[in-house]
Amino acid sequence: MKKICRDRPSVCELEALLENNTGGTHHVDQVFPNLYLGDAVIASDKKKLKKIGITHILNAAHASWECTGESTEYGPDIQYYGITAEDCPKFNISVFLHPGARFIHQALNTANGKVLVHCVLGKSRSATLVLAYLMIYQHFSLVDAIRHVSKYRCIAPNRGFLQQLQQLEMELHHTLWGCYML
Repeated sequence: MKKICRDRPSVCELEALLENNTGGTHHVDQVFPNLYLGDAVIASDKKKLKKIGITHILNAAHASWECTGESTEYGPDIQYYGITAEDCPKFNISVFLHPGARFIHQALNTANGKVLVHCVLGKSRSATLVLAYLMIYQHFSLVDAIRHVSKYRCIAPNRGFLQQLQQLEMELHHTLWGCYML
């Protein structure tokens, strides 16, 4: 492990941390109690969603050419929230971090709530929203959120999303960080 002491880890250091993923690459993985991170394949498999018990879906690639999805497709048993985000480092996903985290939080606080957060591959856009949820509602640091999710699923938020998560962390904590073990 490499010890990093300064205000915050750089994007390059976060990317190096992501390279140490131990999680798999399945269509869906539970990354926190009743919180699932997945891809477009699982999102379109209504039988599997029912078997898992999914009650809420957050689609981070709503209305994009690679991933369609409408709330009406899932019926009344699944609440749907669609975010149209591009997996592009210049895309401003920060405007969706709090609303996405709030949707996840509310879903997990409903009776028997289980939420699937997905995009196309379940690695960048959706992972960014899950990391934001862990930071906002579970008070994880960005490094700890990455470590936690990476144990269960291989994730790879793009550089721009990592920078926006760094900004979120600064807003949440209003303080300087100490040492991190990367």
